[in-house]
Amino acid sequence: MNASHAQDSSCLFCKIVGGQIPSRKVYEDSDILAFHDIQPWAPVHFLVIPKAHIPSMAQLAEADAPVMGRIMSLIPRLALQEGARPYPQGGFRVVINTGEDGHQEVHHLHIHVIGGPRPWVRG
Repeated sequence: MNASHAQDSSCLFCKIVGGQIPSRKVYEDSDILAFHDIQPWAPVHFLVIPKAHIPSMAQLAEADAPVMGRIMSLIPRLALQEGARPYPQGGFRVVINTGEDGHQEVHHLHIHVIGGPRPWVRG
């Protein structure tokens, strides 16, 4: 975990990382946590977060590249594991909301992975 991104005791996702708030985990290792969205838009909808508190994409630093690379390469496997159909007939959407204009609600960098048969509730 990047030392420049200390945990934020008021952050919802930091509380999930710390086990203070339960989640339905999809994946976890020392740097990454993936868990189901509590208000899914589609049959497959989970979030992938770095455990380090990075407020948004706008705050990423070069030192965060290794964990972000691992997250992006992990997503396809997790999407299939959680029920997305294989590419090219199937697939999934990856969404990162950044800042107020980007409709980011929780200010801890998180990647939505959304997929499964359509129609979806949203998106």
